[in-house]
Amino acid sequence: MLKFKLLLAKSLYGSLKILNFKSIFQVAFYNLILATLINLPALGAERITFSFAPFGEFYLSADALELFAKEGKIDSDFAFYAKFATPQQLAVLRSFLQQHFPISPVMVSQFTYSPLGEEIIRQLGKLVETEGNQNGFYALRSALILAATDPQGMTVLDVLHRFPSDSLKLNLNQGITIAKNFSKRLKQQQAAVSEIKKQAAATSAVTIDFSQKPDLRQVGPLTWQKITLSLYDASRSRQFASDIYLPHTTTNKLIPLVVISHGAFSDRTTFAYLAQHLASYGFATAVLEHPGISRQRFQQYFAGLATPPETRESINQPLDVKYLLDELERRQKSDPRLSRLALHQVGVIGQSAGGYTALALAGATINFEQLNKACQNNRELWNFPLLVQCKTTELLPGSYSLQDKRIKAAIAVNPLTSSLLGQSGLSQIQEPVMMVASGNDFIAPADTEQIRPFTWLSTPDKYLVMMEQGTHLSTLGDIGNYNFGAISSTLMGPSSENARKYLSALSVAFMETYIANNDEYRPYLSTAYAKFLSQPPLNLDILQSLAIAK
Repeated sequence: MLKFKLLLAKSLYGSLKILNFKSIFQVAFYNLILATLINLPALGAERITFSFAPFGEFYLSADALELFAKEGKIDSDFAFYAKFATPQQLAVLRSFLQQHFPISPVMVSQFTYSPLGEEIIRQLGKLVETEGNQNGFYALRSALILAATDPQGMTVLDVLHRFPSDSLKLNLNQGITIAKNFSKRLKQQQAAVSEIKKQAAATSAVTIDFSQKPDLRQVGPLTWQKITLSLYDASRSRQFASDIYLPHTTTNKLIPLVVISHGAFSDRTTFAYLAQHLASYGFATAVLEHPGISRQRFQQYFAGLATPPETRESINQPLDVKYLLDELERRQKSDPRLSRLALHQVGVIGQSAGGYTALALAGATINFEQLNKACQNNRELWNFPLLVQCKTTELLPGSYSLQDKRIKAAIAVNPLTSSLLGQSGLSQIQEPVMMVASGNDFIAPADTEQIRPFTWLSTPDKYLVMMEQGTHLSTLGDIGNYNFGAISSTLMGPSSENARKYLSALSVAFMETYIANNDEYRPYLSTAYAKFLSQPPLNLDILQSLAIAK
C-alpha cells in the first residue's frame, strides 16, 4: 500500500508541479483540492475517497485531516501528503479553512437554485462526487445551504461537515484538467499582456513633459449640482432613476453629456466619483441605475424577495440609456436646468455589463449564431465568462435595435465580448472606442474579452488601456459596499485608488477629444501619458493598434 501511495502521490505532484502555482487560479484550485480533504464528523465518516486514473482509488484518514484543520497539527498519516505542499501553502489553506463568510441560507439557496448557480454547482460536482461516482450537485447544494445556517458565518469546514454522504469522493483527474485549463488561460493572458508592454515600449511618440500640462487626475475648475430624475418607461413597465451632475459654467454654450452605465450588483453611486470628476471639467454626466441588475435587486433576490435577474437585461440596459436620452430631450423643453445639454453628441462609459451596454449603444450587435455555437461546443469546465455570456442564448434570436445614433464615443471597462458580440458584432462600431482591460480579471479575462476583441474593432479611433495588475473590481468607487472578508484585497487588486485616478484622467481626455471636439487633449491619449501616469504595481499602458498571434 505504501508503494502504491508513493507512486500515486508522485504522479499527482508531478502533474501539479508543472503548473508552478503562480496564478490566483492555480492557488485557488490547490486550496480546493486540500480543502476537500477535511473530515465530515457530523456524518461519522472515517475516510475520504480519491479517484485518480490509472491508479484507481485511495484513502486518507479523516481523523488526521480533522486534526490538521482544527489544530494545525500534521500526524504521520497526513504528513506523507502534506510534504508535497510548501509551508506557505499549508498556512494559506488553514487560514482559508478558518475564514467565516457571513452568507445567509436564503442567499445561498437563491443562488444555487438560479440557472447560473445550478450550472456552476453542477460543474463543481464533476470534481466533488458522491458514492457511486455520481455528480455531487445535489449533495453540494444541500451542504452549502445547511452550512450557511451557522450564526458565525459559513466556513469551508461547515460545508464539508454537512456533505450528505458517508464518504466524499474527489475526482483528481477532473481537478487536474481544471487546473491545466486555468494554467493555459493564465499563460495566454500573460503572453498577451507581455506583448502589449513590448509594443507599447516600442511605440514612437513625441516627447511631452506632462508635468507642465494640466493634471487630469486632479479635480477640474468647475463646481456642479446634482439632480435626480425618476423615470418610467411604460412600454417596458420599467421604473428607474438617474443622477444628473450639471457643471456650473460661465458661458451659454451647449454642455456635452456623458452617460455612465454600471455593472451587476452596483448602482448609480458606484461611479459617482467619475461623474463628479467629469462634471468638474464641464461635462454634464448622467449616472443611471439599471433596476434589473442593481445592488438593491440582488439584495432583494438573495433575501428571497425578488426573482433572479432576467436574461433580457442584455437588451434592457441599452434601452434604459436610450429612454434616458429621450426623456432628457423631452424635459429640456420645460426644465431650464437641462436646456443646454448637447444631446446630439453623447459619450457613454460602462463597466462590466455596463461595458457591454456602452459597446451595444455605439453599434455592436449580438452575434447569436456564434454565441450558440460557442455555448453548444463548450467542453471546458468552469469557463465562467462563457457561462455568463451563454445566458443570452435564452433570448429569441433576432436583430435588436440597441444602437443609438446620439452616442458618438464609448469607453468599455472590463466588458464580456468574445462570444456575445464576437468579431462580426464589434466590427460594426464606427465611433471612437476605448477598451479598458485588467491583467488579473478572472470574471472578464483581458486576453479573451478585451485584448483580442480590441483587434476586431474596425473604427480607426480606438484605444486599448491595460492596467497590468488590475482586477474586475479595481475601478469601482463604492468599495465599502463590497465585503469579501479575507479575500477582499485579492479581488480588489492593488492600489484601486490609482485605478480610479487612471480612469478619471483618461475619461476626461477621451471625452474632451471626441465629444467636446477639443484636440488639445489628444496627446493625453498616448503611450507617453500612460507612462507618466503609471505607478507600480498598477502599471498602465495604452495602445492604438495591436498585433497578436492568432
